Amino acid sequence: MTRAILAGMPEARDHIVPLAEILHARERLVGRVHRTPLTSSATAAAWVTAACGVKLGDDRLYLKPEQLQKTGSFKPRGMTNRIATLSDEERSQGVITLSAGNAGQAYAWAGRTAGVAVTVVMPAGAVRSKVEACLGYGARVVLHGAHVGETFAEMERIRDDEGLRFVHPFDDPAVIAGNGSIGLELLEDLPDLDVVVVGVGGGGLISGVAAALKERRPGVRVYGVEPNRSNALSLAIERNEIVRIQPESVADGLGAPFAGAWTLAMAQRYLDNVILLDDPTILAGMRFAIERLKQVLEPAGAAALAAVLVGRVPINEGERVAVVLSGGNVEVDRIGELVAAAGSLPGAA
Repeated sequence: MTRAILAGMPEARDHIVPLAEILHARERLVGRVHRTPLTSSATAAAWVTAACGVKLGDDRLYLKPEQLQKTGSFKPRGMTNRIATLSDEERSQGVITLSAGNAGQAYAWAGRTAGVAVTVVMPAGAVRSKVEACLGYGARVVLHGAHVGETFAEMERIRDDEGLRFVHPFDDPAVIAGNGSIGLELLEDLPDLDVVVVGVGGGGLISGVAAALKERRPGVRVYGVEPNRSNALSLAIERNEIVRIQPESVADGLGAPFAGAWTLAMAQRYLDNVILLDDPTILAGMRFAIERLKQVLEPAGAAALAAVLVGRVPINEGERVAVVLSGGNVEVDRIGELVAAAGSLPGAA
């Protein structure tokens, strides 16, 4: 069972991160990570009207561009908070994590900033630009395994051989609490928010965001978006247990092999639903962001946007809707290939 790692946290069996810890995490992050802006788009709102037949409040779709965050994704929020809560002994040991890319970059950056040595174990086929970013932030990178199971086994071997402290990429209360700072910022910038849509991998982002939102504004609805072949969280909710999968999606940032005990419990308490999308639809969201919003997103960062644009998110007339654009770490030389594989979106007048 995961042990509680923050002073004052409830017993691990509760697996719920309280609002107080999200507020404490927010304080730790001030001056360490960016407070990203809340932007809006009338063009995107027109697309939503075409898809859903309803007009959004203010005739705008609101966007939280976390691709503008340090390292190019939301991840430094949670990873910075996790590094900040290490004991002196753990800091001196060094840490190790498992990542397809974005979490590794964030831990590498946060570790360098705090003077903590970081080892990142990644699949052998990891996106090269993400590997290079981890190295650039000062981490030791180990590439191993054709799938996550093999990579995880190698991480465990190195951890045990070298006495490193494992820091989880998503299923950790400190990581979840740091990610929850996004929810607090959303409500500060748009207090009468009605709907928030977030991409889902292992659930560390949406767990923190949903908890912050629901504890402060219970009426807000929170929807997650998963690739239909990387649906670890929705399967876990359906079966009420952790389900291990072999994720397959162009959205590698949403390719978690399971949702953990913390993220499952928090999703069950706070989420309204999880929506599944195929890869061409996710890529259509990416293409829209590039062409119409002038925002470069990786596929994982565009999944939530795509779900709203194609009318998969339940929205009522006049509601204010915000989408978390979770990351932009896409290989430049693959953008044309990804855009060419995109599906179609409903047209706007």
